[in-house]
Amino acid sequence: MRRSHVRLFVKQRGFTLIEMMITLVILSVSLLALAALMGVTIRNNSNGGHVTEATTSAQDKLEELKAGGWKSLSGGTYADDFHGSTGVRYARRWTVATDENLKTVTVSVNWTDRINHSIRLFSVMSP
Repeated sequence: MRRSHVRLFVKQRGFTLIEMMITLVILSVSLLALAALMGVTIRNNSNGGHVTEATTSAQDKLEELKAGGWKSLSGGTYADDFHGSTGVRYARRWTVATDENLKTVTVSVNWTDRINHSIRLFSVMSP
């Protein structure tokens, strides 16, 4: 009977130190990859916020120019700069070009965070 108990204990070994070390290395590499992915995700979310803010600003200016009417639009290039709610400085430029019975309005917004970014909206108006 004693022998059966000894055989039972021999079969129930558990984990070795080497197996535990390999498991910890795999877990550490996985967690480091997830940490790097979090940094990329935060940066992309921030960039998305800047694009949204710039696009909203360009749309607002375009709607403001449209609301002023055909006669208030004089040809030329105009500009203003502003700081957004995210702390980024935006440079907004708009150009009105007259061609017979059409006026083409172009609004562009530029900003720099880590690199230079730009968006541009176009609209054509008639009397």
